[in-house]
Amino acid sequence: MSATPDATPGAEPDADAGGVEELEDAYLEGDRTFEPGTARAAFSHRTFRIVYLGAFASNIGTWMQNVVLGALAWQMTKSGLYLGLVTAAQLGPLLLFSVVGGMIADSYDRKRSLLALCLQQAAFSLVLALVTVPSHPSEALLLVVVLIIGIGNALYAPIFSAVVPILVPRRDLPGAISLNSVQMNASRVIGPIIGAPIYAAFGPSWVFVLNAASFGFVLLALNRVTLPAPKPTGAQGLHRLLEGFQAARDNRVIGQCLIVIAVFSFWCLPWIPQMAAIADHNLDIDSKSAAFGILYGCFGFGAVLGALSIGTIFTSASKERLTRIGLVGFAGMILVFGTMHAAAPAFVAIIVLGAVYFAVITSLSTVLQQSLDDSVRGKVMALWIMGFGGMVPFGGIVGGIMIEQFGITPMIVVCSIVSLGLAWWADLLPTRPPGVLAREPAGARPLP
Repeated sequence: MSATPDATPGAEPDADAGGVEELEDAYLEGDRTFEPGTARAAFSHRTFRIVYLGAFASNIGTWMQNVVLGALAWQMTKSGLYLGLVTAAQLGPLLLFSVVGGMIADSYDRKRSLLALCLQQAAFSLVLALVTVPSHPSEALLLVVVLIIGIGNALYAPIFSAVVPILVPRRDLPGAISLNSVQMNASRVIGPIIGAPIYAAFGPSWVFVLNAASFGFVLLALNRVTLPAPKPTGAQGLHRLLEGFQAARDNRVIGQCLIVIAVFSFWCLPWIPQMAAIADHNLDIDSKSAAFGILYGCFGFGAVLGALSIGTIFTSASKERLTRIGLVGFAGMILVFGTMHAAAPAFVAIIVLGAVYFAVITSLSTVLQQSLDDSVRGKVMALWIMGFGGMVPFGGIVGGIMIEQFGITPMIVVCSIVSLGLAWWADLLPTRPPGVLAREPAGARPLP
């Protein structure tokens, strides 16, 4: 299937060019029109729907594997440091290899690249299943296999992040970003709820086998569409790798967004890779239990609500202002959840925490994406992924050390203070001459 004519940001649909797909869309949607920028408007585009649903199904398997890896690492060692190392092997490659993935996204055939990397991750998920068959798996071998999977994901993520926004017109970009955040976090809900009971009943290997199988959904989806070709910029060699950094240096909004996500991920999110330790010490919830899967699922459910709110309730609201308000809300809610010692209210608190957390991420991502030129989208999104995913595991290692040296509460207090500091610093506004007060309209800030 070919990409729809409106797959290019900023392009208006051509009444004569859509053919069968546009007629089918009109039939499926009943000729309804949707408010531009909403989640419903983004989902009305056929190619976006196909890729989105395939990625959603695949990510459920990924989060089954993620939550079980954390629980397995804790059960094997009862060490916050080893738990942090497993997370670093899983997500740390995002810090080193995302730039390469971004260059691939803006330079080579995106569909073939995504297909190859899906197959690589599926294959090594099967290897991970074999490694964890023994009752006492090798800690070193587990780290190596998780690292290889992490490298594949680090190359895949920037390519996929560059593809999603160009499957809808620019006017519907906020809705597409909101929906993409929803599927990422809905998979956090469904994955742990499925994975934790399977782990408890049958062991970790079956979870990893199911994750390998889940890549079939995204492979099927990609084979049904044609993705837009990348726009060449003319840069060669090392310059192609560095174009994202150049964009961040030249555009204040892009630079601030990337700094905020990197600092926030490192200093405010170490509690996520340390979730098993927090559940064990503070809430008396065993990480190898259905209750832990539900706790993780509640966090994901809250994140879904937060992400979806940006593409529905807050469609017309300033995403810059929402980001700053959300950072303040996060500072308060992490203190509430991180200092609780009763399990029942913690399930409610983590839903609210997840909602505030991903309202921040979705708002900030929307501000960034609307500031990007498509020719460097992959390279800049690689830097976003480096900050968002690549910093979390190293923050998790620092968090593990803090827990072992000082306890959980000091780590939580640091998360809260840094979030407040970012809310004060990050105005996310473009530089303008003195005396000019008018705001540029969203989406109208091309790269210099």
